[in-house]
Amino acid sequence: MKRTLLAALVTLALLLPNPAAFAADKGDAAAELKSLIARVKTKMQAGSPTEKDLEPELKEFDELLAKHKDEKTDDVAQILMMKAMLYNQVLENPKKGKELIEQLKKDFPDSKIVAGFKKQEEAEKLRDSLVEGTKFPDFNEKDLAGKPLSIANYKGKVVLVDFWATWCSPCVKELPHVLETYEKHHAQGFEIVGISLDQDEKKLTTFTKDKNMPWPQFFDGKGWGNKLAAQYGVQSIPATYLLDGEGKIIGKDLRGEDLEAAVSKALAKK
Repeated sequence: MKRTLLAALVTLALLLPNPAAFAADKGDAAAELKSLIARVKTKMQAGSPTEKDLEPELKEFDELLAKHKDEKTDDVAQILMMKAMLYNQVLENPKKGKELIEQLKKDFPDSKIVAGFKKQEEAEKLRDSLVEGTKFPDFNEKDLAGKPLSIANYKGKVVLVDFWATWCSPCVKELPHVLETYEKHHAQGFEIVGISLDQDEKKLTTFTKDKNMPWPQFFDGKGWGNKLAAQYGVQSIPATYLLDGEGKIIGKDLRGEDLEAAVSKALAKK
């Protein structure tokens, strides 16, 4: 988690080529935040800072918020969000982090940042509802070949719904296991429905052909904005759901030998 935040801090700090320069603009909340983040990043790179180590920077977050208290902008909301991230992911104080997120929602209800949090919460709530034993909500779309695509078309089959992309390294790494399971059990009633978060249709079709992936793919070219990914709250890939012949979830995010074992077990019950 600390490495994740460090990456975020590095990204923000590098948005301008000279972080020391933006402190000169005392009226620019975004520039002042970037300068502050650069200093936090320096302390993080030197080790794992404690709350006491970051006391001057934490105080400066509050000073920036007070200075720009009359500005209800995304730039000012970002100050509060970054302070919350520090508590959540660096100082490992989720209680304080949650308090700051609630303050963010209260003080900046119309910001894009809060809208993003709400969208993420909705996605998490949706994902949490898709548990083993529940019916996987169906969809009615068309695959790359223009043929109808829905879970209902596979009634009586064991189906793997696979959210993936050709640019996703973990997805490509897992593909040999998926192919092996498909080749071993397809004749017995195992099917796969791919939902690709690619944006390049030609790259997708070339990849699936080269890798001998004969199962249908849903593709709309929207990447992370993929219609079905949004519908099912998918925010990281690979994300998979294994369904029985009635469309009920019997496994989630199965990898390697676990996937083959679960498919074999499900087919044996048919």
